[in-house]
Amino acid sequence: MIDFDPGTAAPTKGTGARNGGDLVVETLEALGAKTVFGIPGQHALGLFDAMGRGNLQFVSSRVENNSAFAADGYSRATGEVGVLFLSTGPGALTSLAGLQEAYATGVPMVVVASQIPLEGLGARRKGMLHQLDDQKASAANVTKSQRLIQHASGIPSAIQDAWTEAISSPQGPVWIEIPQNVLLDPIMVPPVEDALAEAADNPPRVELVREAVKWLAAAERPAIIAGGGTRRGRAEKSLLSIAEKLRAPVICTPGGNGAFPWNHELSLQSWIEDRHMTDLLEDADVLVVIGSSLGEVTSNYFTFAPRGKIIQIDAEPRVLESNRPGLGIRADAGQALAALDEALEVDPSGAKANWHGTAPEELVKESVAKVRARLESQDLGKELKFMADIRQAVPADMQTFWDMTIAAYWGWSCWDARQGQFHSAQGAGGLGYGFPAAIGGAVGLETVGKPGRVLAVSGDGSSMYSISELATAKQHNVPVTWLIVDDGGYGILREYMVGAFGKATATELARPDFVKLAEAFGVPATRVSPEGVGDALKAGFAADGPNVVVVETLLKMFAPTHLEA
Repeated sequence: MIDFDPGTAAPTKGTGARNGGDLVVETLEALGAKTVFGIPGQHALGLFDAMGRGNLQFVSSRVENNSAFAADGYSRATGEVGVLFLSTGPGALTSLAGLQEAYATGVPMVVVASQIPLEGLGARRKGMLHQLDDQKASAANVTKSQRLIQHASGIPSAIQDAWTEAISSPQGPVWIEIPQNVLLDPIMVPPVEDALAEAADNPPRVELVREAVKWLAAAERPAIIAGGGTRRGRAEKSLLSIAEKLRAPVICTPGGNGAFPWNHELSLQSWIEDRHMTDLLEDADVLVVIGSSLGEVTSNYFTFAPRGKIIQIDAEPRVLESNRPGLGIRADAGQALAALDEALEVDPSGAKANWHGTAPEELVKESVAKVRARLESQDLGKELKFMADIRQAVPADMQTFWDMTIAAYWGWSCWDARQGQFHSAQGAGGLGYGFPAAIGGAVGLETVGKPGRVLAVSGDGSSMYSISELATAKQHNVPVTWLIVDDGGYGILREYMVGAFGKATATELARPDFVKLAEAFGVPATRVSPEGVGDALKAGFAADGPNVVVVETLLKMFAPTHLEA
């Protein structure tokens, strides 16, 4: 059970008069928010005073960047909006790397940052604490929009609008900042009784659906790439129906992992970086790309050269045709695939799908087997067993959160999410995501009435970005098991540098005894060999509260196939 006692998870009940902070809290509660992440700050004290009069649960991280990751994980695990409270200046700026991940991955969040008093705004250098020339400009690259609220009466509408924007496709974080005196000063505005935020409609254009259906109806070798937008648009059911109608092979990107059943006879799984899969997709006469830019990883590092037509569906217009020309359909993935599914007819004979005399189901089976054979020829037995042991230990419905580490790069390609969800930091690619996002995910599941343990996976390098959050996990008794794969440095960078230059520079790290460090926080921890990781994880999953499993081993990556192109 996660601990939200007032002494540990929320400030004590306030006794002051209603202020601008109350309007923030009341509006968020009216919109359905239940949990807030962040760290108190001097200019934000009005927010925290108001929380003492409200019902929001507060999870206090130790670093603002990790607060952003936690709000991100909360949203991904629950499908709800993550809410983040930030202090001015250094606190706000420290959150930006975490917000970049949410922005890149399309995670809906409402960020409320405090500001210096009104009289200090306008780039005047008054020497106020935490003063920036234009704080919201700092967030412009990592949030959908930024608002400065200068009057308390504008707070409810601004937050309602921000919430609406956050949940409207393309989803993402929205930034609001409120000056210190607007949060603190007594107000005449009555308590907020209701607030309404509905996602803006984002359907596909009728003529584009008609054209896409014409292409697909004539296709003999259709294939589908399911990106992260497929999951964000909750388009899994329509995707399955379309794939089966067309008998189209489906491959998922790292962000789309889990959008299509892993063991389906049309599933190419997630081996997007393998040349066997690239060759197959290049041969498609019509390729449907959903919620993906065909970016670096999905294009097998820009070696992908499709010979057929491309239908690209994305809610973000800047993504359409950003890497390849095609029929661009700007729409929410769920709405677009539902429209395509409704318009597509089933071929009664099932004979149209034909890959040069090979049935698509057989082609899929052969392609997956080729990938497996390639891996088995590369002396990767330890890595394959390690990932298999983790998968066997993790319950089928458990959500997992992966940092930027070699185990996660394996997970991008080989992880069968089953009935759980696979979450990784591949959107922006920053370090430190796994553990704080998992904390937020576990808190979110408890908050929405679906309590359950989650798994975080990090390397020794990435874990040091978020090691302080052991205190957060302990304070709130969060049911998260943290697997740290310790290879003594930045493993993937070591591998890249040795491959490119014959030696690695500045990749080796002095690191702590992670077991003793976790125990110093009061968090149980164990160190095991790679062969013992499965049993150690099962023991951790059966325990109460947070725990840590440390494995000291050097994992290798499979050989990159884009170099063969």
